[in-house]
Amino acid sequence: MKLGFRWYGLNDSIPLEYIGQIPNMYTVVTALYDSKPGEKWDETKLKELKKYVEDHNLKMEVIESIPVPEGIKYGAENRDELIDNFIYNLRLVAKYGVKCVCYNFMPVFDWLRTTMHHVNKDGSDSLAYIYEDFLKVDPKHLHLPGWDESYTESELQELMNRYQHMTHEDLFNNIVYFLNKVIPVCEEVDVNLAIHPDDPPWDIFSLPRIISSEADLDRLFKAVPSKRNGLTLCTGSLGAGRDNDIVHLADKYSSQGRLHFLHMRNIKYLDDKGSFAETGHCTCDGDLDMAKIVDVLVKNGFDGYVRPDHGRNIFGENQKPGYGLYDRALGACYINGLFEATEKQYSLRKDK
Repeated sequence: MKLGFRWYGLNDSIPLEYIGQIPNMYTVVTALYDSKPGEKWDETKLKELKKYVEDHNLKMEVIESIPVPEGIKYGAENRDELIDNFIYNLRLVAKYGVKCVCYNFMPVFDWLRTTMHHVNKDGSDSLAYIYEDFLKVDPKHLHLPGWDESYTESELQELMNRYQHMTHEDLFNNIVYFLNKVIPVCEEVDVNLAIHPDDPPWDIFSLPRIISSEADLDRLFKAVPSKRNGLTLCTGSLGAGRDNDIVHLADKYSSQGRLHFLHMRNIKYLDDKGSFAETGHCTCDGDLDMAKIVDVLVKNGFDGYVRPDHGRNIFGENQKPGYGLYDRALGACYINGLFEATEKQYSLRKDK
């Protein structure tokens, strides 16, 4: 596997000097975050970003993400123009050595939590989704942690109205339309496109979600068969759905060559209504078996990209929720240990 670390560019509070000190760190996972969805990226900025990363002895092989504009998702009249701009950006990042692009197709919200600072038993705090708190949210006057700075109330309501009559089938048809135009370019420029599953994996505020389960993924891969049309397996996102067997999904899609990128994090189920909190990465910290996930990946010869996903605020750190240094660095070391031990086990088995 190739270990990566999410980095929000030159404005990130975590310097590359620190990221480069994490053992076995290979690539940053980044993007041009000052570009708006649907815009063509500035080649000069991308070139400068790559040089800056490489000057710190790291690679820039994963982009997370080239955002898919809402107009592509709901099928605006100008969606072909927006898709053309997405393709332009795809060609551009390929020119600068990018091998994997993570994206999502969630309407309006590409993640949802009810608190940014859930207090855990160990005194750390983390992102969490609490069902009872979600019930208190007024869909007509939306105020959500992490989103109030992204939209004004009027902008959000206008966008929500765009999806008022959209069905799951409509949204699925729109992603297939998008992929049928984009995937041939991925084939041409040698880039894997890896969809991030819905987070959490169920409909919210009557907005349809279509990448929430094994059946959803199978349908998508059948509709657009190219292996370039692949998956970012986010263990915490899909794992929030109690019916999703993450070990099985990791085994199935890595054996099929569909798994291009892995977000590793653990979660703890808090009740039987869907509530969960993000935890430390270790298996013992939550309800997902991280060791078994790695075991099936190594068995199948997985050599894709892996990054520690959201971390807790620990050791007095108070960074952007989910994206501090300390817990993600601990997670990276844990991932290193799991892969090294498992790879050596399989090597011994083969030798016998």
